[in-house]
Amino acid sequence: MTAALCHHDPDLAKVVKEFGVPPLWKRPQGFRTLLYLILEQQVSLASARATYERLVAKLGSDPEPEPFLCLSDDDLRGLGFSRQKSRYCQLLAEAVADGSLPLGKLGRYDDEAAKAEMMKITGIGHWTADVYLMEALGRPDVWPVGDLALAVGVEKVKNLKARPTADELQALGEQWRPYRAVAARILWLYYLNVIRPPAGGKPT
Repeated sequence: MTAALCHHDPDLAKVVKEFGVPPLWKRPQGFRTLLYLILEQQVSLASARATYERLVAKLGSDPEPEPFLCLSDDDLRGLGFSRQKSRYCQLLAEAVADGSLPLGKLGRYDDEAAKAEMMKITGIGHWTADVYLMEALGRPDVWPVGDLALAVGVEKVKNLKARPTADELQALGEQWRPYRAVAARILWLYYLNVIRPPAGGKPT
């Protein structure tokens, strides 16, 4: 898929030639990944990781819905959860526990249906659902237009005069169908190596 994109897009080909094929950033399917993605919203990767690691230490394992729901608001605040993210993660845990969010079945749904199921939960927006589709379900044609690093990457790699809006980014992504998620990884790779060097990890 990377080779096919690079064959048709010399700008992406330059990125791959300089920095290599992007890693297949992958996360496990399930509650813990969606919770982690909520923690990553609007904060640094380091901050989200620290909060998640404190949660794992508190629970003694990666979080599952029922044990997570046993934690009080004070417990979560002490671990670094904001009030808003505490509520979002509690709502997610309740939905997974009672089956109203059928996480185990999302792999059978098409992209839009799976995304719609996730976005029924308060606190899960386009970015969170898109990244889950890309990295947990391995969908090849997801295009997370709400991702700042992606917008900056497109701006620089395509030598645009300004950072594209979400609508503009959506339109620009059409040229990379049906492998937009692969294009996104190439653009993230550029961002991580050029825009934000020496920081490791993935864009927020």
